[in-house]
Amino acid sequence: MVLSVFGARLVQLQGIDPKSYAAMAAAEGVVEVVLPAERGDILDRNGQPLADSVEGLMVVADPYMTTDKAPELAKFLSQRLDVDYFSTLKKLRAKGSRFEFIARRVPSTKATDVVQAAAAAGFKGIATRRDPVRDYPAGDVAANLIGFMGTDEPLGGFERTFQTQLAGKDGSSRYDVGGGNRIPLGDSTIRKAVDGQDLHTTIDQDLQWYTQRVLRQTVQASRGDSGVAIVMDTRTGELLSLADYPTFDANAPLEANEDDLGSRAISDVFEPGSVEKVLTLSSLIDAGKVTPHTELKVPGVLTREDHPIRDWFPHDLIRLTLAGVIAKSSNIGTVLAADKFDTGELFSYLTKFGLGQRTNIGVRGETPGILPDGSLWTHQNQDRIAFGQSLSVNAVQMIAAVNTIANGGVRVSPSVIEGHATTDEGVEVGTDTTTTRRVVSPKAATGMAHMMERVVDPEVGVAPGAAVPGYRVAGKTGTAQRAGTDCGCYDGTFTVSFAGFAPADDPRFTIYVVVQNPRNGGGGGSVAGPAFSKIMSYALRRYAVPPTGTRPSHLPVEW
Repeated sequence: MVLSVFGARLVQLQGIDPKSYAAMAAAEGVVEVVLPAERGDILDRNGQPLADSVEGLMVVADPYMTTDKAPELAKFLSQRLDVDYFSTLKKLRAKGSRFEFIARRVPSTKATDVVQAAAAAGFKGIATRRDPVRDYPAGDVAANLIGFMGTDEPLGGFERTFQTQLAGKDGSSRYDVGGGNRIPLGDSTIRKAVDGQDLHTTIDQDLQWYTQRVLRQTVQASRGDSGVAIVMDTRTGELLSLADYPTFDANAPLEANEDDLGSRAISDVFEPGSVEKVLTLSSLIDAGKVTPHTELKVPGVLTREDHPIRDWFPHDLIRLTLAGVIAKSSNIGTVLAADKFDTGELFSYLTKFGLGQRTNIGVRGETPGILPDGSLWTHQNQDRIAFGQSLSVNAVQMIAAVNTIANGGVRVSPSVIEGHATTDEGVEVGTDTTTTRRVVSPKAATGMAHMMERVVDPEVGVAPGAAVPGYRVAGKTGTAQRAGTDCGCYDGTFTVSFAGFAPADDPRFTIYVVVQNPRNGGGGGSVAGPAFSKIMSYALRRYAVPPTGTRPSHLPVEW
């Protein structure tokens, strides 16, 4: 009799009504809920958040309760949460599941409104769980460095490069349910979430904001295509500001042009023009071939093997000192001086300055630039490279090279991460990994700094607009032809720039401003020079750097 009862029950379970009993079984069991980790903040040098997490919610579904009205509910949710109808429908019908994500990282108010509206419409099984939302409180400030988040993954910048450090690890909660409800005294297991770690940068948020505004104004006023402005701590190599224009609001990256989402300061290459003369002539001084007082006869045209070399200004034979070559930015004078290099000597110096090599500061998409291999150099190559053509750099690479002169001849590697961090490619970066190497002697660096002061002298220099009232400023203009991507030749457009440091006799900051293709006819002195002056003035005031009170250089420029 007992066996007959069990047999009948087995037939009922397996043959007569299996679906109804399967549904009852699904109402019993274990639910596993994700406990999201909170993403680490990205902070400026003073602890101000450039990226943080604010309260948000995930919208979730219990398929046991949503299956019956799945099509109607999927349409309802897709319209209000901007989620795909078909994938949502599949989740609402998921067999054997009691927990499905519908939408992640939804602003709290919006998620709550959707769930309440669903309940009012007669839908069951829709709820919310805590799910922090990424926020960029400063909007476009340092956005090209920080990057941005997609729904579930980072899509650029530091967010992607340092994902492992920032993301943390989600936890989970498992508990028994019965009849569609949690069993109060049932088994329950919690694995706590491990929050992500903060990423500390060397960026000064206020200085970054100001630099970006000056850069935007400069590019727009000159009708240029784009621009870059960088502020470096001369002694430590820390980048206090790294500005790109055009930029974007990290809270709304989809509204921006795709070309504006990365950092041109690190990914774009350009020929540096006459700023290169700082490297060429300081190397010559270091090699003992010249001094700031070396006298040169500079003709109006210099005929070389393949192409005549001219200066940016027309002139007959003029007599310039080496300081005058810098002050007047003479291509011909630079080439005549560079003739004193031994074979391979300039290439060796430029390599030590860091040209042709990535800086590895932790910004995605960095280019190494182009420094032709020494074995490929000809006299013609050296002539053009000496005054800043026929080689390419990125802006961070070039400011680090110029900063070598400001730092007494010692190159300090640039940093944008404070402390220590590891990129997604396994590269160790940050101020803890800073390296230094001597490139030129202190005497050569000091001599070059004195020569660069004459550039901003209103009586003899080409960039008086770069001066900072009350301070000694050393600087150099750059105006270089740009190679067109279509023709592979110089196409009539230009890169203009200004690089310099202050106070000239006790440098605190090095600044580099670059504008691509200005259409107002201006050069490095008139376009980038005034922007340099504004940014340097702000930085010196912000960090309470006093004037040195010493007299500026008065090296002779003619003989």
